[in-house]
Amino acid sequence: MSLKHSYTFLAPVYDYLVESTFADLRRKNLSRLQQAENEDILLTGIGTGLDIPWLPSGPRYTGIDLTPAMLARARKQIAGRKDIALKVGDAMQLPFADEHFDTIIMHLILAVVPNSQRALQEAQRVLRPGGRILILDKFIRPGQLALSRRLLSIFLRHIATRTDVVFEPLLAQCSQLTLIRDEPALAKGWFRYIELQKNGT
Repeated sequence: MSLKHSYTFLAPVYDYLVESTFADLRRKNLSRLQQAENEDILLTGIGTGLDIPWLPSGPRYTGIDLTPAMLARARKQIAGRKDIALKVGDAMQLPFADEHFDTIIMHLILAVVPNSQRALQEAQRVLRPGGRILILDKFIRPGQLALSRRLLSIFLRHIATRTDVVFEPLLAQCSQLTLIRDEPALAKGWFRYIELQKNGT
């Protein structure tokens, strides 16, 4: 079963499964947008729109997701807001021109897509020089055995998410991105806040 089909089935219960666990983490990470007046911001894998309540007014937002069923639920979150556009899109093949966005939000998406490397490279491509990427996701540390997480990933990767992604090799293949923040977020640092900046101005 493809992830698109899996998340079509998960859409009605997705909020119930994850909202309470990640609401405060989303709010904290998105609080870094407070000075983003007049920016163009992309939310990659916006899902059912759980980030939307924490998005400050001022920027222009575009949210994409591969699954129409998830986006249908996200549309209910944007009632009354004129600053958020939603569209179907693939994080691994973004439907945008180079250097189109000032900031990119990647919450719980790099460990979901089949090719995490491609998704981060696409984010790098559509980000303007000097722009930043705000990530919240789960990553195994380099050299960490994490046997249970690696075994679990064999079963989960085709249904909902991967639990064996190592972030550092992904970043190593994105030469235009610089790490400017890496902090533990949850589960003793398995979930991390990561902030990247694209070189140049």
